[in-house]
Amino acid sequence: MTFSIANLLTEHATDKFELYEQYLNNQMVRVLKTIGYDRHYKRALGQYLYDQDGTEYLDLLSGFGVFAIGRNHPTVIEALKETLTLEMPNLVQLDVSILSGLLGREILKTTPDNLDKIFFCNSGTEAVEAAIKFARYTTKRDKIVYCEHGYHGLTMGSLSLNGENIFREGFGSLLPNCSAVPFNDIEALESALSGKDVAAFIVEPVQGKGVNVPDDNYLPEVERLCKKYGTLFVADEVQTGLGRTGKFWACEHWGVQPDMICMAKALSGGFVPVGAVAMTHKIMDTVYNRMDRAVVHGSTFAKNNMAMAAGLATLHVIEQEKLVENSLTVGTDIINSINALAPKYEFLKEARGKGMMIAVEFHAPKSLTLRAGWTMIEAANKGLFCQMITIPLFKEHHILTQVAGHGMNVVKLLPPLNLTQKDRDHIVNSFDKTIADTHKISGAIWDLGKNLAGHALKK
Repeated sequence: MTFSIANLLTEHATDKFELYEQYLNNQMVRVLKTIGYDRHYKRALGQYLYDQDGTEYLDLLSGFGVFAIGRNHPTVIEALKETLTLEMPNLVQLDVSILSGLLGREILKTTPDNLDKIFFCNSGTEAVEAAIKFARYTTKRDKIVYCEHGYHGLTMGSLSLNGENIFREGFGSLLPNCSAVPFNDIEALESALSGKDVAAFIVEPVQGKGVNVPDDNYLPEVERLCKKYGTLFVADEVQTGLGRTGKFWACEHWGVQPDMICMAKALSGGFVPVGAVAMTHKIMDTVYNRMDRAVVHGSTFAKNNMAMAAGLATLHVIEQEKLVENSLTVGTDIINSINALAPKYEFLKEARGKGMMIAVEFHAPKSLTLRAGWTMIEAANKGLFCQMITIPLFKEHHILTQVAGHGMNVVKLLPPLNLTQKDRDHIVNSFDKTIADTHKISGAIWDLGKNLAGHALKK
């Protein structure tokens, strides 16, 4: 009998939730059903998802930033098809691959001039793990400093640098000698580095949880302090990189040169996982300093041909379609247009971000009636108000978004970088209508809020 993925999909067209409940994480299915996100998607193209009824959804989540060039891009598909048919040697291990050398060269064309070496891995968290190890070996120091509310991954090393307790709780002892400082606080950072015993300071140029943008002088001061105290400056650009913020690398906004840049997500084109760390030759040459250390750190599948081909094709698409420029233009327009709504709506605090990494934040209103509703929702579960935005955006306007983090009233937009003016208008108009509905305290959206509060209180 011929094996066919298409036949399997047809045979089990409506079985995914049952299968997931039985064999994977049943709590995820409960979440989706509770908030009404339990759709059967059948097709995806560019910035759009299509369910079994043919309904189109604008995807402003993009797989947590993976689909920066859109879903199922034909250029990447063709590159992968070609790679599959060439019968190339793959992962010989006692060999080096041409595609990894080519991808490394293309990536380093985009990075700051001080970075001239690449280490490949499979994911963002692996990139962070590598950065930790390389920093410790290079500096001969153990301490790592990171930022409160930062996010760097969920394996044990990167989890040790995770600024959100909900991800850390219950997993036992993490890496020793890791400490947090407040984001955007230069005095706290200098205090942490002044002992000259810190191997690396790792920071997201724009924090993913909350989309927190630093002051203009912050990252230049980070670079200066790291040089002053002999600490390596590591920019975690797993989410912010490859055009997300309207520059190829977010650190370009501030003209800084990190010692290492961690990357992943968008580099995959959405098909084959790939991560990397760009670094100075000094770091690379220190870690791999003898022939017997040539394999002292690695990752079995890291430089596989499919991942390298996906990365090369993705970089080609970003350049050819001018997605970095589009990210800046359309993203800035969305931020400004939503901010223009603020005078109309008490709940709307601000939109912020860079490029197509956008936060829309809400806060307590001034009027007594609206404040009473806010207080009721927040008492049930801090940050619950945002579900009164994201759920109607999805159900009524067919826009997929996410809450930016635990316990915060911030809706996060992380769309593909190919959004059009039509998409921009749909986003702004949908936010306008949804926020307007939250100001009708007896409307259907507040029935939803009470419902959500009830579920939260039962927990």
